[in-house]
Amino acid sequence: MSFAVSPFRPRFPWWGGDLQTLASRLRPVRATPAPYRSERLSIRLRDGDTLLARVDRPAAVHADRPLAILVHGLTGSEDSLYMQSQSSLLVERGHTVLRLNLRGAGPSRALCADQYYAGRSQDFRELLSLLPSALTASGIVAIGYSLGGAMLLKYLGEEGAATPLQAAASVSAPIDLSATCRHMMRARNWLYHRYILAEMKCEALGTGASLAAAEREAIQGARTIWHYDEEFVAPRHGFAGAEDYYERCKPVRFMSGIRIPTLVLAALDDPWIPGALYSGYDWKGNDALVPALSAQGGHVGFHGRDGDPPWSDRMVARFLAG
Repeated sequence: MSFAVSPFRPRFPWWGGDLQTLASRLRPVRATPAPYRSERLSIRLRDGDTLLARVDRPAAVHADRPLAILVHGLTGSEDSLYMQSQSSLLVERGHTVLRLNLRGAGPSRALCADQYYAGRSQDFRELLSLLPSALTASGIVAIGYSLGGAMLLKYLGEEGAATPLQAAASVSAPIDLSATCRHMMRARNWLYHRYILAEMKCEALGTGASLAAAEREAIQGARTIWHYDEEFVAPRHGFAGAEDYYERCKPVRFMSGIRIPTLVLAALDDPWIPGALYSGYDWKGNDALVPALSAQGGHVGFHGRDGDPPWSDRMVARFLAG
C-alpha cells in the first residue's frame, strides 16, 4: 500500500537520540480532549495465567473503527507513557483501545506464574481468540512498541494471511535480537543497560512469579542482559541458550511472511537498536511492509517541533485510518 510519511523534526530541547529516548519517560502525557471511559479487562489463558488489560472507549462509538490493541515494550505496561499517548490519540479518533499487559508485566504480574519474552507470540495469538466478540465486531488492528513490536512482527509473519488483524504497526522494534543485545551492551549505553537490567530483574522476581531456586539465583546474579537471557530466559522456555533464543525469535526471520499492511516505524539514531538493521533491510521484498524510517527520534521518542502528540503516534493513526 502507498503511504506518505511526513518528515520528523525534533523539538527543543530534545535533540539527539538519547534526549528523545529520555523524553519518552520524562514528558507528561497529553490528556484526552474527547470524553471517554476506561475499564479493566481480564483474560484467563488456558494454562491458568491471567492477562489484564485496560480498555479505553470513546464516548461516541464509531462502528467503522476497529479495536486497536497496544503492546508495550520491555519492562513496560498499560501505564507506559507511550501507551497512554497513543491511546489518547486513537480514542480521540473514535477507536476503542485495548492497552495490554503482557504475561508477568505490570498489573498482570501478580496473576502470572510465567513471564513474557520477545518471541512469545503464542500468547498474543491466544489473546486474539479469547477477546469478547463485542470488542472485535468492527475488526482489529495492533501496535507494538520495542519488544512488543518484535513479538508482533514475529506473530504476523507466522500467521500470514490467516491473522484476524486488518493492519498493524511496530515502533522501535528490535528486529535482530542478537545485534540489539550487543548494541545495548556497548560502553556508551552502560546507564541504559544498568537501568533496564535492574527493571527486568525486579519484574521477573515480582509477586506471582513461579521460580525454582536455581532460576531465582540466575536472575539475581545476571550481570548483563545477555547473561539474563542465557541463564534464565533461554532454559526456562526451551532454548539452547541466549543466541539460540535470539536466532529463533528475531523478527527478520518472519517479516517476509507478513501479509497484512504493516507500518514499521523506527529512528536511525536509536541508541538501543542499530539503525543499520533498518536501513539495510530489503523493504521492496514484501509489499505489505511500509517502512517509516526517520534519521532522528531515538527509541520510542519522536517528540517533534509541531507539538503533541509524538510524530510516531500521528503516523500510526494516519496509517490505520488508511
